[in-house]
This record gives sequence, C-alpha cells and structure tokens, in this order.
Amino acid sequence: MDRRSFLKSAGAAATASALPWRAALAAEGWQAYEIVSRVEILKPSGVSRTWVPLPLSDDTPWHKAVGNAWSGNAAQARVMSDGKYGVGMLVAEWSPGVAEPVIEVTSRFMTRERSVDLSRPGADPRRLSAEEQAFYTAPTELIPTDGIVKQTAQQVTQGARGDVDKARAIYEWVVDNTFRDPKTRGCGWGDIKSMLESGNLGGKCGDLNAMFVGLARAAGLPARDIYGLRVAPSMYGYRSLGVGSPNVTRAQHCRAEFFAKGYGWVPVDPADVRKVILEEPPGNLPAGDAKVAAARKRLFGAWEMNWLAYNMGHDIALPGASGPKLSYLMYINAQTGGMMRDQLDPDSVKYAITARAV
Repeated sequence: MDRRSFLKSAGAAATASALPWRAALAAEGWQAYEIVSRVEILKPSGVSRTWVPLPLSDDTPWHKAVGNAWSGNAAQARVMSDGKYGVGMLVAEWSPGVAEPVIEVTSRFMTRERSVDLSRPGADPRRLSAEEQAFYTAPTELIPTDGIVKQTAQQVTQGARGDVDKARAIYEWVVDNTFRDPKTRGCGWGDIKSMLESGNLGGKCGDLNAMFVGLARAAGLPARDIYGLRVAPSMYGYRSLGVGSPNVTRAQHCRAEFFAKGYGWVPVDPADVRKVILEEPPGNLPAGDAKVAAARKRLFGAWEMNWLAYNMGHDIALPGASGPKLSYLMYINAQTGGMMRDQLDPDSVKYAITARAV
C-alpha cells in the first residue's frame, strides 16, 4: 500500500490551496502544521495491525483538517471510525510473513487561537438538542455520573447559579484539590471514581481533565474531553505548555470543554494549570506565583492552539483488535500475533511522531 496523494476535507482544502493561501491564513490567525507518524512493528508474528489516530475531521472555528496521506508496505490501509464519537483513525494491516511491517502517515491541519469572551452573555445563540444534552451528560465506563462523583459535584457546585458559575466552581476545585503526578504513565486513564474513593487525586491530563468533565456531567452540565497532541512551543513563554523540538512522540495532551447557554462550547484546561505548578522552571511553583495565576485565569475560557485535536471519544473499540476497549484513542496502537503492544511505550511498537509548522 502506497498512497501519497492527500485526501482533503472540502473547506480546509480549498483554503489551503488558494493562491496566496499563506497570507490569507495568517490574516485570519490560522497556522498550518504537518505531523508525520511512522510506525514499525518489531518482531512481527502472524497478522499485524496498527491504529493511528487522525486529526479531528469536523472543522471548527479553531481547528481544520487539511488531509492525510500514507505510504508503506501494508497489505491494506483505510480510514475508519469508531461509529459513536466519530473517532478517526488509519487502520493498516500486514499479512503473515512480512518481516518489517512499516507505515508512515502524514497529516496536515490548521489551528488558530481559541477564546470565549465570558463577559458577553448571549453572544452565542447555539442550543444543544435534547439528544446532544443527553449525550454530553452521559457516563462512560471510567467517568460515572452517580455515587461519589454525583455527591462531589453537588458539594462543589452548591450555591452556583448558571452554567458558567457551575463550571468555574468545578474548574477551581480541580485546580485546588488535584495535583500532577509525574509517576503516572502516559496521560493517565481518567478513572475518576477510583480517584475520589481513594482520596488520591493525583494524575495527569487524562485524569485531571476527566475529573472536570465527570463532575460537570454529574452536575447536569454538558462537557467533553478532547484528545490531542502538542505540536509547537508556547508563544506565552510557558516551557511546560509546548514542545521544544520536532519530536512530539510523547507530547500527547487532552483538554476539556463545557457547553454554556449563551456562550456555546467553552474551552478549559485545569490539568495544564497543575502542569505549570509542577514543571514550569524552576519547578514546584507556589499557587500564588504570577505565571500560575496567569495560566489559571487564561485556561478557563481559552486554549493556546499549538495543539492538534484528534477526537472526543471514550470507550473505543478498535476495529479488528483483540482485547478490551480503550479509554480513549490518543496514542498509536499496534497488534501482532493476536497480542496488543504497549501503546504507552513507543519503543515496543516502534513508533515516532514529528511535527512542523508549514
């Protein structure tokens, strides 16, 4: 399989191919990026497969997919979806006997800064349908909305009026009561019930932002995780909130957002506030530090878009895979001889991801 021509989404492709497209994009605040994901399956046995997450296919005011291309020696490769959340992935398969299964996936996308002015109620007239409301307040396997999660949400939001006030109360509670645990593998899986029951509220973005989403949903506030990848340095001077080289193999990062009447979907990222506290030089900053305070204020209502969005899915069943569902698809997965490789260890697969501004 060697597919080198880009498959483009209609709107973004037209923009990206317009004549002075670079100037036009810059004038509107857009920056184009390219990531290359290279997968080699070590010591293959029998049929081998890989599942490579692709950029969010639905265009938003802050993120647009341009297209994907791939090359390699797979017997077949095609774009597939989980069917519930629209989680896009390239699924490649090799027949038994291929000594060195390899595929390289190139994805292009565009992003621009995202911010919601919370001083302007009613600026966004969008409403969620009853079905959407139910969908974005529903529990997942690791994010229940009853029991201790419900009890905690009620305590945290007691006295809060309106969607934004509820979300802010939850955001501040997560920042104040959780911590970033460097010993957590990967980004954490977001088992918030266990975190609350044990009283150990440490983890990484997959845990801390899942806590925000779970408490919001339990409080009746539509919310969702968005899984992705950092692809560039932070232009706000935060070393911990960007990447320092083209190698972004371990730069996965999930975020969160909630829906508020009159504002639409509002971005938040309490996990990154805790990351600034722990990792921003010189490290272990006090909560009152100026950099922490600035991040805390900004990350309720805004995202810096040096970041690729993959999807918003939970409880993902990989097409053709053996084994349990994934909590989310943010890492490259691989299987050979009927056994899944460790997605959190790029060297077990082996895979690498590089990024560059276009």
